[in-house]
Amino acid sequence: MNDAPKVGLDRSKTGRKKGTPNKTTKLLKEAILKAAENAGDGDMVEYLTVQARTNPGPFMALLGKVLPMQISGDPENPLQTVTRIELVAPET
Repeated sequence: MNDAPKVGLDRSKTGRKKGTPNKTTKLLKEAILKAAENAGDGDMVEYLTVQARTNPGPFMALLGKVLPMQISGDPENPLQTVTRIELVAPET
């Protein structure tokens, strides 16, 4: 059996490089940021502050998406996570 890839089937050299955002995703993010800026009369922080107060649920969901990208650890003191699973007997 021949292990060499057939012409046109070597997918390792096709497509975007790892980490490169999709063009549509990039355009959508830019449009969302521009819309938030416009809604806050040029001040996106003001707009997001109002949204945090009036729509806390969706704002917290947004915050949950943004926070993991912002947290970075110190190589000298790496971040530590603790996962706890608690088993609770059902009430009878």
